[in-house]
Amino acid sequence: MANDKILGLSGSLRSHSYCTAVLKTIQESALTGVELTIHSLADIPLYNQDEDGDRSPASIKALREAIRQSDGIIMISPEYNHGMSGVLKNALDWASRPYGASSLAGKPVLTMTTSPAFTGGVRAQTQMNETLLSIQAWPVPRAQTVIGSIHEKIRDDRLVDEVTLGFIKNGVVALQGEIVRVRNHVTR
Repeated sequence: MANDKILGLSGSLRSHSYCTAVLKTIQESALTGVELTIHSLADIPLYNQDEDGDRSPASIKALREAIRQSDGIIMISPEYNHGMSGVLKNALDWASRPYGASSLAGKPVLTMTTSPAFTGGVRAQTQMNETLLSIQAWPVPRAQTVIGSIHEKIRDDRLVDEVTLGFIKNGVVALQGEIVRVRNHVTR
């Protein structure tokens, strides 16, 4: 059986992003049945409805196509001012349009957040899931994956905390389960 094609989206553009480090660690973890591709959001312009539809920039067409070609998504954001990053929210706005043609509709999504605070970005996670539900994506139903004290868990741009990595791997397995449910058109 072919590997599940998972798209990784990091809500941080920083060169040594903790969010991107987590995605790279997952990518290198050789999880059974998973092929993770990280798609950068660095070239996504601010959403402008005047440029939507047929006039969408090439970077937007590429994002939408990457989402469509994936079986599921891992989306991770830092928490900024009690919410998800503007980078990620902007990408979701583009991906969910034009109205009625969202590339995210019915797509299983595993959400994660990071923060140097012990709370791990729990408020941003809630905002992400709320946004995903409003655009008819399929958030994975499980305990929130919030990574607190992230600055202590990353070394050389990789997640080194084994307990956290184990919890994330279980999340990826849950994502794979949701991919199967969507493939088989099974409702929750």
